[in-house]
Amino acid sequence: MRLGLQVSHFSWPGAPVSIGPTFGRIARDAEAAGMASLWVMDHFFQIRGIGPPELEMLEAYTTLGFAAAQTSRIELGALVTGVTYRHPGILAKTVTTLDVLSGGRAWLGIGAAWNEEEHRGLGVPFPPVAERFERLDETLRIVRQMFAGDDGPFHGRHYTLERTLNSPQPVRRPRPPILVGGMGRRKTLRLVATHADASNFFDVGPDGLRATCEQLRDHCAEVGREYADITKTVLTRISLSDRGGTAPSGERTMSVAEAVDKLGALAEAGIDDAILGMGNQTDPEVYALVAEVVRQVAGLRAEGR
Repeated sequence: MRLGLQVSHFSWPGAPVSIGPTFGRIARDAEAAGMASLWVMDHFFQIRGIGPPELEMLEAYTTLGFAAAQTSRIELGALVTGVTYRHPGILAKTVTTLDVLSGGRAWLGIGAAWNEEEHRGLGVPFPPVAERFERLDETLRIVRQMFAGDDGPFHGRHYTLERTLNSPQPVRRPRPPILVGGMGRRKTLRLVATHADASNFFDVGPDGLRATCEQLRDHCAEVGREYADITKTVLTRISLSDRGGTAPSGERTMSVAEAVDKLGALAEAGIDDAILGMGNQTDPEVYALVAEVVRQVAGLRAEGR
């Protein structure tokens, strides 16, 4: 099992001046600890569940480009880009640029979008959910065409591109991995099986994740895709401390052993990679514990692989 880190909160003491140095240090510490990937949300307002919309939020791909310059190995992606935020051709160019300048470390994480408040606030059209999924399907087709170097036209219901030129091509081969976020059985998992290299699920517990993996397996069989070719990832919350328990801030933390047990249960449910949301991610001392978790979970294999 590989571990990634998602950074979703930027309202650190001294912000906005402190944001660049703090985020840069987090990126370097995560890489030094052996984490495989670094992710940011693709939002323009802070989201409910983390804080009010007025809290600091950075544009995703500018942030990832900054992280690329701070690091040399860790992979980089948005978890996940809303399909409504960027025209597909521009999105393909943006991810390709990140891939080229990072030396082949970019992912394209994408989903159907949901945050109506920031759409309305910034004047971004927010079509009904059925149309958003139609746009997601077309976008996945367009970016795959552009990543493959096919500069022919694309004519869809929602997007028409006369020439899908993408020069330079991505460094990573055969392409930057495409991850589709979400757990919807009828539409999302079908798109994963048809177009994606990876899926991302919420942590709904081992039983729920096992059931979702089986639903994805069924879609793979229907479209003639090898289930094992798709990396199953989960976004889960783990904050670490030496002994676990409750931190002075009131946050519940886990020891290394507790974290490894939790991640082992996710692997047994069919998960390949875990992306961690860490409440104490700004603490440099925590990354020594992260490194030990990375070492211990490296040998875990998803059930059924």
